[in-house]
Amino acid sequence: MICILMGVSGCGKSTLGAFLSEKLGWPLHEGDDFHPQENIEKMARGEPLTDQDRLPWLLKLHDIIVSERSSGSDALVTCSALKRQYRQILLHGSSPDQDIWPPIPDVFFILLHGDHDLLYQRLVARRGHYMKADLLSSQFDVLELPSNDENVLSLDVRRSIADMATEMTADGFLLVRLKEKRPALSCFNFLLT
Repeated sequence: MICILMGVSGCGKSTLGAFLSEKLGWPLHEGDDFHPQENIEKMARGEPLTDQDRLPWLLKLHDIIVSERSSGSDALVTCSALKRQYRQILLHGSSPDQDIWPPIPDVFFILLHGDHDLLYQRLVARRGHYMKADLLSSQFDVLELPSNDENVLSLDVRRSIADMATEMTADGFLLVRLKEKRPALSCFNFLLT
């Protein structure tokens, strides 16, 4: 199973990903680590990325997802995945030549959502990251919320990381899917320890 933690900058993708990676023992592929240097420099200058800028990055993440799925591994991937087209590229590679491709049964999107003001304050307080807080509005401008047919669970970022991890399991989202792969798995109580 692959879980793609998605949302605008400052929503907590990396923090939740690190928490889940530690608790589940799954590898975490941090999307920011795969940006081409040109993208990093552009964002550091306060310039929003274009679709063309994002394509090589999305294709790298697609390759990671394919590799993890091919090996039968579980993994976490962080990626803003702002547009439906980007999510299609993550799943299917290259720009899709049709509007909607079917979801992949063992790949799930976890949307971390919050309001602009909260996330802006997080970005202002964040140190050592190239993404400028002033770019947040450009991300909200292009954000296309996933529809139910995209294998998505939405989490409110006002909650704690532990609460979000619990919500992922309390409603059965991950638990049911993991039981399908590992029938002996009975609970996720270890997430709370």
